[in-house]
Amino acid sequence: MSDVLQRVAQTLASRRGADPASSYAASLYAKGLDAMCKKVAEEAAETIMAAKDGERLHLVWEVTDLWFHSLVLLSHFGLGAEDVLTEFRRREGISGIEEKAGRGGGPAGGAGQQTGEER
Repeated sequence: MSDVLQRVAQTLASRRGADPASSYAASLYAKGLDAMCKKVAEEAAETIMAAKDGERLHLVWEVTDLWFHSLVLLSHFGLGAEDVLTEFRRREGISGIEEKAGRGGGPAGGAGQQTGEER
């Protein structure tokens, strides 16, 4: 994992119990899962709009926001960028069609995945 992703992950971990008035990430954690999901959806929509506008720098800006909010959401469940990179490694070299067919209706872990509260 890149150094910057490691530093972001460490920062997010340190913000989980922080005062929401002192940190944007802490404020997202305090607002709960629905607020985190809403931010990911909002940033995804903004990413799509930037792509459709064809503005490369704006697209990078919006994808950065999307990644950040996705990392916040992942951390809510005790996950992080390394978990996503591990899944990319698992899929590497498998065709998209083959990978989708092998899912069996869900992610690699399938039914019985733990929620953030169960971890």
